[in-house]
Amino acid sequence: MTARRTVDTAADSTPETAADTVETATDTPARVGYGELLRTPGAWTFLSPALVARLPYAMLSMGILLLVTQTHGSYGTAGTVTAVAAVSQALIGPQTGRLADRYGQAAVLVPTVLVHAASVALLIALALGHAPAWSLYLAAVPAGASVPQIGAMVRARWVAKFTAEGASPTAAAKVSTAFAFESVTDEFTFVIGPILAANIAAFVSPAASLVAEASLTLVGGLAFAAQRRTAPARIVPQPGARRASALASPGVRLLVGAFLGVGAVFGGMQVSVNAFADSVGHHDAGGTVYGIFAGGSMLAGVLYGVIAWRRPVQQRMVMSYTLLVLGCSVLWAMPNLIALTVAGLVCGLAIAPTLISGYTLVETLVADGAKTEAFTWLTGAIGLGLAVGSMAAGKLIDGHGPSVGFLVPVIGAGLGLLALVSMRHLLVAPGGPGRVVAGSGERGGAAQLVGAAKG
Repeated sequence: MTARRTVDTAADSTPETAADTVETATDTPARVGYGELLRTPGAWTFLSPALVARLPYAMLSMGILLLVTQTHGSYGTAGTVTAVAAVSQALIGPQTGRLADRYGQAAVLVPTVLVHAASVALLIALALGHAPAWSLYLAAVPAGASVPQIGAMVRARWVAKFTAEGASPTAAAKVSTAFAFESVTDEFTFVIGPILAANIAAFVSPAASLVAEASLTLVGGLAFAAQRRTAPARIVPQPGARRASALASPGVRLLVGAFLGVGAVFGGMQVSVNAFADSVGHHDAGGTVYGIFAGGSMLAGVLYGVIAWRRPVQQRMVMSYTLLVLGCSVLWAMPNLIALTVAGLVCGLAIAPTLISGYTLVETLVADGAKTEAFTWLTGAIGLGLAVGSMAAGKLIDGHGPSVGFLVPVIGAGLGLLALVSMRHLLVAPGGPGRVVAGSGERGGAAQLVGAAKG
């Protein structure tokens, strides 16, 4: 069967069946390695400052938790302040992404990092001054809301870079590899960030860890904003035209719901792993177990990016999410830390493929002028799911023990899978099921990258 006939056949199918169609072709799938990706002209000019600005992303929660626990002596207060910051980030982050699409990344990023530095400084001052808890909650709102959406902005730059000359199988393969690389980078920051914050708190002070977070965000954010040549062009709406939010796409809303489930896995795992380690007398082992879980995700992300996939990205998303649910379903039954570590590693292997597939899909579901916003909705959904998952797991652990906390990851992921499977036809890109999405178009000359040249 030729690639041309494959696309024609898909065009005659329904949206429901199109998402499940396994396309075959005689052409060899295009494959782009990480070396080729990183040799892209101009890539390091934005990747280097982006890494500096992204590293503090996972330092904020740990820093707040350590500081408020020290100054106010309450895990409950510290956890609530952390959750307020996370929810603010999840809700406001997409709005900054939308503004970046409209006015340009630098115009939004510069004031954002300045507000973030000032907000974190205020939060530190209030905590050290033993201010009332309600004042900490208020200060956490701008501190979380002003976290720069660097990951979404980097992904938008990759898309703009590779699709500037139009749609092609090579462009689709490059975007897919770039998203795999970004997923690995995200996992790296989530592993290193908390460790860095904890070490600074231990050897200097908890306040110093937040000072370091704000400083890295400010310096990295300003340096990233200065790289204007690689930034995507801002989209100026036509006079009188009303620009819809990325959430106007049913497929984006579905992916946001699915990513909430992934966030619940992160949140539930963080709290439950530490509680389980405490219960068996190995408090310091919690970080190691969770690090192996995140390391499994990093490994899977690296492998995902070097494979020339033949299955459509919709199928890959459902398959990896199914594996995630299966992996989470056994966590509660693990009898010891060794077994939990192995189960956590298996569970982590499904995380990165799920995230990469989701980011690849969302890029095809919205026009160019809403891509950064769409990416931030997914990132925000993870943060929101993490906050809710952490609180839910904490309540279950307090009432029923650490093993019960592991029900939060499986329930959260299970609900996400249920929505994904029942409404997967919404993940077909605009323009009809015959159009091949990014990441599934690495197969032949007929493949097209949906949204690559859309305005």
